[in-house]
Amino acid sequence: MSDSVDIATLLARATSVLAAAGIDSAAREARLILQHVAAIPIATQIAFSERQVTADAVTRFDQAVARRRQREPLSHILGYREFWSLSFRVTPDTLDPRADSETLVECVLDELKKTGADWQARDIRLIDFGTGTGCLLLALLSELPRASGLGIDLNPGAVAVACENAAQLGLAGRAQFQEGNWDQGLTESFDVVISNPPYIPSDDIAGLQPEVARYEPHLALDGGKDGLSAYRRLAEVLQRRMKPGAIAALEIGAGQCRDVVALMQQAGLHYVREARDLQGHERIVVLHKS
Repeated sequence: MSDSVDIATLLARATSVLAAAGIDSAAREARLILQHVAAIPIATQIAFSERQVTADAVTRFDQAVARRRQREPLSHILGYREFWSLSFRVTPDTLDPRADSETLVECVLDELKKTGADWQARDIRLIDFGTGTGCLLLALLSELPRASGLGIDLNPGAVAVACENAAQLGLAGRAQFQEGNWDQGLTESFDVVISNPPYIPSDDIAGLQPEVARYEPHLALDGGKDGLSAYRRLAEVLQRRMKPGAIAALEIGAGQCRDVVALMQQAGLHYVREARDLQGHERIVVLHKS
């Protein structure tokens, strides 16, 4: 078992290890890991860096740092990830919620605002295909107090995580999650359809960051040979599941905007606009059904 070590020494050691593993925010991540495994708030770490960390906590910290050194996602180690200022449980069954995906939430809210002054007071029905942690649907429900929604995922493990997140956020009464293959078995139509589908071309997955390629579920990443397989299915699904006047917001990969829009237009949907993420990349396609 490790001996007790003061906070400053422990953090310096971990920061060096993580930086050598190619992690850009090594110092910040070391602090987050220490906060998680030893219940030492970051403010305390900064103000009282001379404090000793117990031997048991040092052991847990070193084990967690070793996992991160192997590029296991920080969210898997901490067990959660912040998204839309909400905390979501994350497991190997789910994609790691990313800030760029918040653009989809912003797009939906912007489109709803255009529909009238009472947009937040209406009984809107949403559906999320490939819901994962449920972060997109639950973030929207947190902003729409009269709305309710359904999240669909092919992975039962992801469905379980999404249900847990809904309960933790106090949204279980307005959010349902179920295992399913797109809209198979559904008869309902919806006011808002959202999806962050698999869009990475199959041959490109191995070249992604290790956190993604090694640890995230390939089922949620693999978009087929050209990365567009899921959008071909979605084009059919949207036509069936969107009410007249409904909106859809889809996350897309780099360089896919034109192809995705063409697929949706062929299905009779109307292109509204695209939106770019924090890095300025095309990220969201917004569609409308007449």
